[in-house]
Amino acid sequence: MITLPDYHILEKAVGYLKEVPYNVTPQSLYNASSLYDTLIADPTSPVNECYDLKVYQHFIDNGKHARKEAEQLGRSLHDFAIYKEMNKYLKQFDPLTVVGVMGGHQLKRTDATFKEIVLLSKRLTELGSLMVSGGGPGAMEATHLGAWLAGRTNEEVDEALKMLLPAPTFHDEGWITTALEVMRQFPQTKYHSLGIPTWLYGHEPSTPFATEIAKFFVNSVREDTILTVAYGGIIYTPGSAGTMQEVFQEAVQNHYMSFELSSPMIFLGKKFWTEEQPVYPFLQQLIAMGKYKNLLLSLTDSDDEVVETLMTFRKSAGKKL
Repeated sequence: MITLPDYHILEKAVGYLKEVPYNVTPQSLYNASSLYDTLIADPTSPVNECYDLKVYQHFIDNGKHARKEAEQLGRSLHDFAIYKEMNKYLKQFDPLTVVGVMGGHQLKRTDATFKEIVLLSKRLTELGSLMVSGGGPGAMEATHLGAWLAGRTNEEVDEALKMLLPAPTFHDEGWITTALEVMRQFPQTKYHSLGIPTWLYGHEPSTPFATEIAKFFVNSVREDTILTVAYGGIIYTPGSAGTMQEVFQEAVQNHYMSFELSSPMIFLGKKFWTEEQPVYPFLQQLIAMGKYKNLLLSLTDSDDEVVETLMTFRKSAGKKL
């Protein structure tokens, strides 16, 4: 028996949802222009006046777990619409070309690893990959900056990185505006990347370098989505708690082959993944014990090996799908 919704709640919600600062039923994914509207119009304007920060403040004011039923409904409708638009967008791409990058949000723009991720993402984008990340700062930003700079020279990459130096972390004033300056200096419309951030971590701004941004209220939907869409494999760069969560969440999907195949899990940084956070040998032990099956693990310090692993998988898995 189908139970109809309480229409009195819906009637009350309509008035409330007309006043919220976010579009309850967005008809497209976000991008830099829609999230950072006022900053793009006037780089000297206060950051908290842009759409993204207004929505985040509303999110905090009304509870990370929404206290009002009408707010719960609004967030659910919003996330459903974004999920629908994201799926529509992804239909343009071969699923095996979608590659995820996971890693720490605290990674500085000045760190050698940041540049390494930029160059690796740039290379993979030029080879036809759609790069995906959690859409925030650190390793995530490096992923989308690399995709944005695809087709550029290494000298231009160095120039872009130099432009970002005044704001090494997302805590620094100018983190967003320096990124927007790079985008103006190096405009492009040919290459794309998909960021999937969340307002739960809204204190970490979304990187404007992602050409398409699927921003969600509910983090669990967002986390699962990142791992699910990256059929082409996931590259794990050094990170902390969030990255650890993503490792084991992806391992479960691959173990059960939840989406018909197991995708490569590439751990970039041998010392980090075997000594500092020895996740890799632990996964190997679990495989030996029969606790995990179907995992395609690799551990490397070589960007060339990362690319070779992903391209080999893309070719072989393409014959199966």
